Amino acid sequence: MAAFLLGAVLLIVQPQIVPSRLAINSKAEASSQSVQRELLKKTSQKNDFKENIHSNGSCRHLPQTIIIGVRKGGTRALLEMLSLHPDIAAAESEVHFFDWEDHYRNGLQWYVDQMPFSYPHQITVEKTPAYFTSPKVPERVYHMNQSMRLLLILRDPSERVLSDYTQVFYNHMQKHKPYPSIEQFLIKDGELNVDYKAINRSLYYIHMQNWLKYFPLDRIHIVDGDKLIKDPFPEIEKVERFLKLSPQINASNFYFNKTKGFYCLRDSGRERCLHESKGRAHPQVDTRLLEKLHEYFHEPNKKFFELVGRTFDWH
Repeated sequence: MAAFLLGAVLLIVQPQIVPSRLAINSKAEASSQSVQRELLKKTSQKNDFKENIHSNGSCRHLPQTIIIGVRKGGTRALLEMLSLHPDIAAAESEVHFFDWEDHYRNGLQWYVDQMPFSYPHQITVEKTPAYFTSPKVPERVYHMNQSMRLLLILRDPSERVLSDYTQVFYNHMQKHKPYPSIEQFLIKDGELNVDYKAINRSLYYIHMQNWLKYFPLDRIHIVDGDKLIKDPFPEIEKVERFLKLSPQINASNFYFNKTKGFYCLRDSGRERCLHESKGRAHPQVDTRLLEKLHEYFHEPNKKFFELVGRTFDWH
């Protein structure tokens, strides 16, 4: 009898939970929502976990899909293209909830507050490229939602290294701060500097192994970033199928901008392109140094191909 009364009391004082539109159709999903309840109690600063409901009937929700990376792989382009679909509600900024401790300590209430308002038929998506290479993120995402659908966009690892450097270089230039040449990062004591962070971020198989500890491969869709640049529509079609969306995005939604040198978007008669910071020219790199970079990534790429059961047209 005492146990019964204790259970009744616990039910009465249980805090309100963020509504989840993921159907509980498996033990894993039911367990996932149970973990979400615990996270709400442990990480929320307040016990009154509130819904964010707009007057038009839309509501903020935990995301059902996360673009987890990779940095300089084309995550912004992927999110913008995916946003063409009427059933997608995308967070505008990179949230960094799972990889930044200050944000994670704020709890799931804070995380939900960063999401866009969406309608019941829509999927909420957020993208933070740093998630893929952060060791602690896969477990944290898993504890929030075991049935999460994850999107990972990858490019040729060597090209990604050059893009990584280029972004940091221009960031320094805009602040009128000097920045070393890429050779100073890539070469150390006459050899390839494998401790360079940009190189480590391109060792995809190491980071993928960490994600596969928590999520099966069929929960992670890998977008070919190189193909997305050259011919975006087929790659977006695959993403629609993975997310079980009705086919709404068409080839006519993309047009090649000769001035910018990449594809832009056409949405309901409006044309828009990515920010001018995207698609910047890479620095000129000595051919022999590039060959060293390609040679270094040969074995890691091979391991990654074996891990995910598919190959990519990389050097």
